[in-house]
Amino acid sequence: MKHVLLGVSASVSLYKACDLASQLSQSGFEVRAVLTANAAKLVNPQLFEAVTGNPAQTSEWGPERRGAMDHIDLARWADALVVAPATADLIARLALGLADDLLTTVSLATETDKPRLLCPAMNPVMLAAPAVQRHLGRLMEDGWQIEEPGEGHMACGEAGRGRLSEPVAILERVRELLG
Repeated sequence: MKHVLLGVSASVSLYKACDLASQLSQSGFEVRAVLTANAAKLVNPQLFEAVTGNPAQTSEWGPERRGAMDHIDLARWADALVVAPATADLIARLALGLADDLLTTVSLATETDKPRLLCPAMNPVMLAAPAVQRHLGRLMEDGWQIEEPGEGHMACGEAGRGRLSEPVAILERVRELLG
Protein backbone atom coordinates (compact mmCIF):
# COMPACT_ATOMS: atom_id res chain seq x y z
CA MET A 1 0.00 0.00 0.00
CA LYS A 2 1.36 3.42 -0.99
CA HIS A 3 1.46 6.22 1.56
CA VAL A 4 0.24 9.71 0.66
CA LEU A 5 0.87 12.65 2.94
CA LEU A 6 -1.76 15.30 2.25
CA GLY A 7 -0.80 18.86 3.17
CA VAL A 8 -3.70 21.25 3.55
CA SER A 9 -3.50 25.04 3.77
CA ALA A 10 -6.17 27.63 4.58
CA SER A 11 -8.21 28.11 1.43
CA VAL A 12 -11.96 28.04 1.11
CA SER A 13 -11.39 25.21 -1.35
CA LEU A 14 -10.12 22.93 1.40
CA TYR A 15 -13.53 21.26 1.39
CA LYS A 16 -12.23 19.59 -1.79
CA ALA A 17 -9.20 18.37 0.18
CA CYS A 18 -11.59 16.44 2.45
CA ASP A 19 -13.08 14.81 -0.64
CA LEU A 20 -9.59 14.15 -2.01
CA ALA A 21 -8.52 12.48 1.24
CA SER A 22 -11.60 10.26 1.08
CA GLN A 23 -11.06 9.36 -2.59
CA LEU A 24 -7.38 8.56 -2.00
CA SER A 25 -8.30 6.31 0.93
CA GLN A 26 -11.06 4.57 -1.02
CA SER A 27 -8.58 4.00 -3.86
CA GLY A 28 -6.26 1.99 -1.62
CA PHE A 29 -3.77 4.64 -0.52
CA GLU A 30 -2.93 5.10 3.14
CA VAL A 31 -3.41 8.80 3.80
CA ARG A 32 -2.28 11.07 6.59
CA ALA A 33 -3.14 14.76 6.66
CA VAL A 34 -1.12 17.70 7.93
CA LEU A 35 -3.06 20.94 8.18
CA THR A 36 -1.69 24.42 8.68
CA ALA A 37 -2.96 26.11 11.84
CA ASN A 38 -5.19 28.37 9.77
CA ALA A 39 -6.60 25.43 7.79
CA ALA A 40 -7.57 23.87 11.12
CA LYS A 41 -9.57 27.03 11.86
CA LEU A 42 -11.66 26.41 8.74
CA VAL A 43 -12.24 22.68 9.26
CA ASN A 44 -11.69 20.40 12.21
CA PRO A 45 -8.79 17.98 11.61
CA GLN A 46 -11.03 15.19 12.92
CA LEU A 47 -12.83 15.29 9.58
CA PHE A 48 -9.62 14.15 7.88
CA GLU A 49 -9.18 11.48 10.54
CA ALA A 50 -12.71 10.24 9.84
CA VAL A 51 -12.18 9.87 6.08
CA THR A 52 -8.63 8.47 6.25
CA GLY A 53 -8.66 6.41 9.44
CA ASN A 54 -5.42 8.12 10.49
CA PRO A 55 -4.74 10.98 12.89
CA ALA A 56 -4.42 14.41 11.30
CA GLN A 57 -1.82 16.81 12.65
CA THR A 58 -1.42 20.57 12.76
CA SER A 59 1.68 21.01 14.90
CA GLU A 60 4.77 19.32 16.25
CA TRP A 61 4.15 21.04 19.55
CA GLY A 62 1.65 20.34 22.26
CA PRO A 63 -0.60 17.40 23.05
CA GLU A 64 -1.15 16.22 19.46
CA ARG A 65 2.51 15.51 18.80
CA ARG A 66 3.29 11.89 18.14
CA GLY A 67 7.04 11.82 18.64
CA ALA A 68 10.19 13.85 19.03
CA MET A 69 10.64 14.40 15.30
CA ASP A 70 7.20 14.25 13.70
CA HIS A 71 8.33 16.14 10.60
CA ILE A 72 11.06 13.59 9.89
CA ASP A 73 8.84 10.60 10.67
CA LEU A 74 6.07 11.86 8.37
CA ALA A 75 8.50 12.68 5.56
CA ARG A 76 10.06 9.21 5.71
CA TRP A 77 6.64 7.53 5.93
CA ALA A 78 5.29 9.21 2.80
CA ASP A 79 5.72 7.79 -0.70
CA ALA A 80 4.32 11.07 -2.05
CA LEU A 81 3.57 14.53 -0.69
CA VAL A 82 0.46 16.24 -2.07
CA VAL A 83 -0.36 19.79 -1.02
CA ALA A 84 -3.97 20.64 -1.79
CA PRO A 85 -4.99 23.38 -1.55
CA ALA A 86 -1.80 25.41 -1.70
CA THR A 87 -2.36 29.09 -0.90
CA ALA A 88 -0.17 31.97 -2.05
CA ASP A 89 1.25 32.19 1.48
CA LEU A 90 2.20 28.52 1.64
CA ILE A 91 3.64 28.58 -1.89
CA ALA A 92 5.86 31.51 -0.90
CA ARG A 93 7.05 29.82 2.28
CA LEU A 94 7.84 26.60 0.41
CA ALA A 95 9.67 28.45 -2.37
CA LEU A 96 11.80 30.32 0.16
CA GLY A 97 12.58 27.20 2.17
CA LEU A 98 10.94 28.51 5.32
CA ALA A 99 10.14 25.96 7.98
CA ASP A 100 7.84 27.62 10.48
CA ASP A 101 5.14 24.98 10.88
CA LEU A 102 4.68 21.23 10.59
CA LEU A 103 3.70 21.27 6.91
CA THR A 104 6.69 23.33 5.79
CA THR A 105 9.16 21.33 7.89
CA VAL A 106 7.75 18.07 6.50
CA SER A 107 8.07 19.49 2.99
CA LEU A 108 11.72 20.34 3.54
CA ALA A 109 12.38 16.93 5.10
CA THR A 110 10.82 15.03 2.17
CA GLU A 111 13.45 13.57 -0.14
CA THR A 112 13.47 15.23 -3.55
CA ASP A 113 13.29 11.87 -5.34
CA LYS A 114 9.76 11.35 -3.96
CA PRO A 115 6.83 12.82 -5.89
CA ARG A 116 5.80 16.21 -4.53
CA LEU A 117 2.60 17.61 -6.02
CA LEU A 118 1.43 21.16 -5.40
CA CYS A 119 -2.18 22.12 -6.14
CA PRO A 120 -2.62 25.91 -6.05
CA ALA A 121 -5.95 27.52 -5.16
CA MET A 122 -6.48 31.26 -4.97
CA ASN A 123 -8.11 34.31 -6.48
CA PRO A 124 -7.19 34.73 -10.19
CA VAL A 125 -5.45 38.06 -9.61
CA MET A 126 -3.39 36.56 -6.81
CA LEU A 127 -2.45 33.57 -8.96
CA ALA A 128 -1.30 35.88 -11.76
CA ALA A 129 0.77 38.06 -9.41
CA PRO A 130 4.46 38.11 -10.38
CA ALA A 131 5.57 36.97 -6.92
CA VAL A 132 3.28 33.93 -6.97
CA GLN A 133 4.37 33.01 -10.50
CA ARG A 134 8.02 33.44 -9.48
CA HIS A 135 7.51 31.17 -6.46
CA LEU A 136 5.74 28.51 -8.54
CA GLY A 137 8.63 28.63 -11.01
CA ARG A 138 11.13 28.18 -8.19
CA LEU A 139 9.22 25.20 -6.83
CA MET A 140 9.16 23.57 -10.27
CA GLU A 141 12.93 24.12 -10.52
CA ASP A 142 13.18 22.39 -7.14
CA GLY A 143 11.36 19.34 -8.50
CA TRP A 144 7.76 19.98 -7.45
CA GLN A 145 5.02 18.97 -9.87
CA ILE A 146 2.20 21.49 -10.27
CA GLU A 147 -1.44 20.48 -10.76
CA GLU A 148 -2.74 23.46 -12.67
CA PRO A 149 -5.77 25.17 -11.16
CA GLY A 150 -9.04 25.22 -13.04
CA GLU A 151 -11.21 28.08 -14.21
CA GLY A 152 -14.61 29.03 -12.95
CA HIS A 153 -16.52 30.84 -10.26
CA MET A 154 -14.54 31.60 -7.10
CA ALA A 155 -15.72 31.97 -3.50
CA CYS A 156 -14.70 35.65 -3.64
CA GLY A 157 -17.36 36.23 -6.31
CA GLU A 158 -14.91 36.55 -9.18
CA ALA A 159 -14.38 34.11 -12.02
CA GLY A 160 -11.19 32.95 -13.68
CA ARG A 161 -8.23 30.63 -13.29
CA GLY A 162 -7.42 29.71 -9.71
CA ARG A 163 -9.92 27.07 -8.60
CA LEU A 164 -8.42 24.03 -6.92
CA SER A 165 -8.29 21.19 -9.41
CA GLU A 166 -11.05 18.65 -8.91
CA PRO A 167 -10.24 15.82 -6.48
CA VAL A 168 -10.65 13.16 -9.18
CA ALA A 169 -8.03 14.91 -11.34
CA ILE A 170 -5.62 15.15 -8.40
CA LEU A 171 -6.24 11.47 -7.60
CA GLU A 172 -5.37 10.52 -11.18
CA ARG A 173 -2.22 12.61 -11.01
CA VAL A 174 -1.19 10.85 -7.77
CA ARG A 175 -1.78 7.48 -9.42
CA GLU A 176 0.46 8.53 -12.35
CA LEU A 177 3.19 9.83 -10.05
CA LEU A 178 3.24 6.69 -7.92
CA GLY A 179 2.95 4.36 -10.92
